[in-house]
Amino acid sequence: MPAKKRCQSQAEPRCNQAVLRLVGQCPHCRMEFCGTHRMPEHHDCQNLESCRQQAFEKNKAKLESERTVASKMAMA
Repeated sequence: MPAKKRCQSQAEPRCNQAVLRLVGQCPHCRMEFCGTHRMPEHHDCQNLESCRQQAFEKNKAKLESERTVASKMAMA
């Protein structure tokens, strides 16, 4: 049986906990982490800032496309 994969967190002291199988892989940096370090904020993800910027741009475009414009009232 192969050895269990261990957390790849770079924090000191070194984490030696087992990797979570289902939710342990970070979608941004593709590294595997334990339950404590699985969130990008907790393992100092290198791609977190670019991810936030992409989400901001996507949300901005969506909000601008849904903007309502008041119709001008015809003067009678």
